[in-house]
Amino acid sequence: MEIRELGGGVSNRVFLVEEPAGRYVIKQSLGRLRVADEWLADRSRIFRERQSLEDVARFLPAGAVPRVLWSDDANFRFAMSAAPPEAETWKSQLLAGRIEPAVAASVGVLLGLLIRHTWGDRAMERRYGDQTAFDQLRLDPYYRTIARRHPEVAERVGELLAASAARRVSLVHGDWSPKNFLVHGGQVMVIDFEVIHYGDPAFDAAFCLNHFLLKCFYKPEHRAGYLDLARVFYAWLEGLLPPAALPWFEPATCLHLGCLLLARIDGKSPVEYLAAEPVREKVRRTAVGLILDRARSLEECFRRI
Repeated sequence: MEIRELGGGVSNRVFLVEEPAGRYVIKQSLGRLRVADEWLADRSRIFRERQSLEDVARFLPAGAVPRVLWSDDANFRFAMSAAPPEAETWKSQLLAGRIEPAVAASVGVLLGLLIRHTWGDRAMERRYGDQTAFDQLRLDPYYRTIARRHPEVAERVGELLAASAARRVSLVHGDWSPKNFLVHGGQVMVIDFEVIHYGDPAFDAAFCLNHFLLKCFYKPEHRAGYLDLARVFYAWLEGLLPPAALPWFEPATCLHLGCLLLARIDGKSPVEYLAAEPVREKVRRTAVGLILDRARSLEECFRRI
């Protein structure tokens, strides 16, 4: 048997176990996250993540999420099936400048299905209505932190938080990020459901789009390709949205996008590949402009990059 620790981000420990009978992943939640600022979170979020994998597997395509194998509640961990050895994270492909529209389309479809199949589902709302983990791992370290550090946007951020809290319409993954998509043989598996909750799905759309914009600053030579992927992702997502979402979804996504762009520079979890201060300042100025000017269309956001 071989056990190897994987990159579990800042909030978990994740291990890959390989033995003659097969390979699987063990995930354990942390109470204190591995960042410079103090950042505490309730470890019991791991139980909700385990349950959510079983729930969403009922309506997402086969293989789109890991299969739960066993649980150890006393130690806040569980085991799940692993992607094939040849799988890559979408993040690694994007950072290498590999532009794959089919992957963007699949990621958009998966998010669209997550929203569509849980829209207005009161049973799902009862099961996932508690937003404690989302608040601890997203709203406070991202939104409230930038409001404290950038008083000029505090009022706009507060308005967005209030509006978003009132939208409880579908499941929200909470970390719809390229690092959480494992790509192999034309298939895409989504992982890391630790902040799943019932709430505002525009957050997920913006969270994914934000990574395309950040990479435009990181590799400006691939800017056109990254923005094309953003358009493909959103087009497939939008095509699956319930009609009731269409009037407000894109403007809400734009507002989240400005905040998230700024949060990955001046929040508690800054993006690691934008280290040069002149580049960070460009992102900062762009993000503040999007927030203060209330951008309402994604094309307007893209034009500012």
